[in-house]
Amino acid sequence: MIEQALARIWPLGVESVEPLGGGITNHNFKVRAGGESFVLRVGGKGTEMLGIDRRVEHEASLAAAALGIAPEVVAFLEPEGYLVTRFVAGEPGRVSVREAANLLRCFHAGQAIPGDFDAFAVIEAYTATAYAAGIGRPSGYAEAKQTVDRIARRRGSFEACPCHNDLLAANFIHAGERLWIVDWEYAGMGDPAFDLANFAVNNGLDEAGDHELLAAYGGGDPDVHVLMRYVSDLREAMWGLVQQAIAEIDFDFVAYADEHFARLEQAAAEPRFSRALG
Repeated sequence: MIEQALARIWPLGVESVEPLGGGITNHNFKVRAGGESFVLRVGGKGTEMLGIDRRVEHEASLAAAALGIAPEVVAFLEPEGYLVTRFVAGEPGRVSVREAANLLRCFHAGQAIPGDFDAFAVIEAYTATAYAAGIGRPSGYAEAKQTVDRIARRRGSFEACPCHNDLLAANFIHAGERLWIVDWEYAGMGDPAFDLANFAVNNGLDEAGDHELLAAYGGGDPDVHVLMRYVSDLREAMWGLVQQAIAEIDFDFVAYADEHFARLEQAAAEPRFSRALG
């Protein structure tokens, strides 16, 4: 499979291929060809069940690269949906609040991209997929879902913009003088408040960090931010449930889902969460 893809992308041959670690959905490879280094991204089995559209990922990656936020897109192999980007050397997971806020503000203000990302709808879809696959819902799900429904009503309407929607620390690469954001497979037109909250909760920001993020971004409703942190964690928890049914990668998705359900309980116990929910 990989050999055929390599031959189609680099018909003159490649110098080396080595797996890249860190991914828990896809298979990534560092390819050396023509004296240059690239990343070949091979989607994991069944990732369409996670709401991933590889053509949308491609377009989002192109848009982010044009803004100088993501590495250059070199090739897109269809119908498989394999993506090739230029390899960027740097330190994964190193990101400051101000740097992230600046890049997100830039992307959010950019041109529209294909695809939509509604975190509330994603949670519903993941719930249905996990249930259909025979994955039982954890004991805390019902209460968490009721809370998220209240948050949806509290959030109301918003102006959708291009969003990344998967801002784990591992999706940032610091190259000394600049910061890159990678892995745009969940990108789409969505809620900027979710994007900011997703970064905050996945990078362990405390209340002071949340205030710093919104200030660096240039504004935002602190109460909405706190509530969307909760939504982000329920999305991650349900993602973990779906992965239990489809993933072929050796990773403990049960523990991943359990961790995020535990974080939901911790978030709900915070006084600022209760005040924001009303």
